[in-house]
Amino acid sequence: MTITEEIQALKKEKNAVILAHYYVEPQVQEIADYIGDSYYLSKVASETGAGTIVFCGVSFMGESAKALNPEKIVLMPDISADCPMAHMADTETIKNMREKYEDLAVVCYINSTAELKRHSDVCVTSANAVKIVKALPNKNIFFIPDRNLAHFIADQIPEKNFIYNEGYCPTHDKMQTEEMQKAKSEHPDAKVLAHPECPKTVLQLADYVGSTSGIIKYATESKDMEFIICTEEGVSYELTQRNPDKKFYFTDTLPVCPDMKLITLKKVLHVLKTKDNEVHMDSGLAQETRRPLNRMLELAK
Repeated sequence: MTITEEIQALKKEKNAVILAHYYVEPQVQEIADYIGDSYYLSKVASETGAGTIVFCGVSFMGESAKALNPEKIVLMPDISADCPMAHMADTETIKNMREKYEDLAVVCYINSTAELKRHSDVCVTSANAVKIVKALPNKNIFFIPDRNLAHFIADQIPEKNFIYNEGYCPTHDKMQTEEMQKAKSEHPDAKVLAHPECPKTVLQLADYVGSTSGIIKYATESKDMEFIICTEEGVSYELTQRNPDKKFYFTDTLPVCPDMKLITLKKVLHVLKTKDNEVHMDSGLAQETRRPLNRMLELAK
């Protein structure tokens, strides 16, 4: 029996569902029941009938799945897989901002710890952030933790007053305009598709800016045949699956999230066999984390 066959058999036996983010290795995406970005996977996690969720992603994703499904078993193939940006804000600053600004909404990017979420008013993803922030009654928006996404949203909602936090995604933030321009000179017919976690200088040169799912949708629906992709390279699996005749290029410095690449088939099999790496969350934290997540799911409808 192959490792894939073992995983499929155990999945049925344990009434488990496998969720995988677009940034994990292709062979992990191949065996997943659902592949998507943070918003889509949060939605799936909130609706699944499976008793066990194997979340092929980083720690904040497992925390969100557990908060939305406190009665279910949530397993992480690699418990050390984390997101540096998820920790780039602090509760003391949130408290100070609430005291400083009247009519303030603390808007928390889903790429954040449960502790940060519990101190926030609503969560967002890159796919739904503009829609949700527009829908908020508050004038003042303290957006945590990512500064690049915050500036991208603020440019589209000038009627709101944004207060910026200084977090960032190390993989997206290090993307350079020079490398993007070099790729463009090598592939002059290619459209540039960029994730809003990239620096503003990169976004200004892009033909389209959007979430990972938005980038895939744009490339799939476009009549163009060549694209320069400014996001984590794991997305190339889904792009080529949907568009086998199209060409996708990346910058010379390949954008790779080392934490996402910790997820392997062997680790998926291991947690299905052993139930190791289960996500635990006390009921109080789960309830307080669920509140901004549920508000996101409601406002994003």
